[in-house]
Amino acid sequence: MSQKSPALRLINDLLADFRDPDFIWQVVALVACLGLAFLVARWWQGRHAEGAGRLSDAGSRLAFPLTGMVLAGLVIATLGSLIHVNLLRLAMPLLGSMALVRGVIFVLRQAFPRATWLTAWERIIAATVWVWLALYITDLAPYVIDAMEGVEFHIGKQHVDLWTILRAVATIFLTVVFALWIAGVIEAKLMRLHALDANLRIVGVRVAKAGLTVVAILTSLALVGIDMTALSVFTGALGVGLGLGLQKIASNYVSGFIILLDRSIRIGNIVQVGSDSGEVTQITTRYTVLKHPGGTEFIVPNETLIGSTVQNQTYSNNQLRLATTIGVAYDTDLDLAQRLMIEAAAAHPRVLGSPAPKAFLTQFADSSINLELGFWIDDPEEGKGNIVSDVNFAIWRAFKEHGVAIPFPQREVRILNETR
Repeated sequence: MSQKSPALRLINDLLADFRDPDFIWQVVALVACLGLAFLVARWWQGRHAEGAGRLSDAGSRLAFPLTGMVLAGLVIATLGSLIHVNLLRLAMPLLGSMALVRGVIFVLRQAFPRATWLTAWERIIAATVWVWLALYITDLAPYVIDAMEGVEFHIGKQHVDLWTILRAVATIFLTVVFALWIAGVIEAKLMRLHALDANLRIVGVRVAKAGLTVVAILTSLALVGIDMTALSVFTGALGVGLGLGLQKIASNYVSGFIILLDRSIRIGNIVQVGSDSGEVTQITTRYTVLKHPGGTEFIVPNETLIGSTVQNQTYSNNQLRLATTIGVAYDTDLDLAQRLMIEAAAAHPRVLGSPAPKAFLTQFADSSINLELGFWIDDPEEGKGNIVSDVNFAIWRAFKEHGVAIPFPQREVRILNETR
């Protein structure tokens, strides 16, 4: 190199400062800046520990490196004319790299809260940033860029090189992650709007995520300088793929939006599709999850919900009628049995008073008179079998206390032509 880069001159100046007795003042100034930055970060974390929020969490992660950069900049501006500050000048990009790594990881964790791969990605992102910083400081970055620009590709009529592709990947990654973070903020705001229907909130979240992701990709490609017409081959192949093999996925995706928009099925509804029934706990872009009271979860494709008959037990309201049938002996006081059954149901806290429980005589059977008790609840998500069991136990205890018999099947057998 005919002329030393500013980064190399900074390193050479710093090496020369090691032999200067006044170098200790640079170390003291740097330690003071880092110590004060650490105290500011601890103060920020303590102040915002109660109010958990995205901005507060971001401030907690970025308080130390950003404060350190600000303090180091102030020391350089004020003491730069009195002492050498090369150590502080070198600390500035290091603190900036730390802030960049922490900021990217924070946005990733907010965009993908359930992702387990972030631990490995945090190391990869940190290593990438530090390696690029080392290339910048040693002034090797231009040579690496020139080498990557020499590796060329052709995508349709578009001429690209390896450096352009890497920049496009990095830009798309950062913009999409940032867009997903913004979508997460929008999701948190929408989910707190309880006055808005739950289905409409979910639709808003999905539209926001899809729209922001598309805008982020198009914006990042434009920033890199890739002509959008270069994607015509890809979009054509995608259209053929949707027409030949992805029609089911596309149908389920569209069906999911239809279900959310027409609000025929909502989160919390008790529905039955064929032999599968349960509470709707989740509506995704491809399927809907039904959770049975026994713990079993059914994954039903959204297309099935659109194209088949669905029994929604809580479509217009949450009130649901439950029934239990009990047989009593033929010599039973039916008025007494009917009253005991109604009182047993009415005493349960989950049974509604209006409509009131009612008992009906349904059948004169072979061994008993069958009585059906019907009662209403408005919280079917809490389970149906448990309340029916509680009412049956209450009826059993009331019948035993008042001497009402529940007969068992009886048969009379006659033997003809008995031989002696």
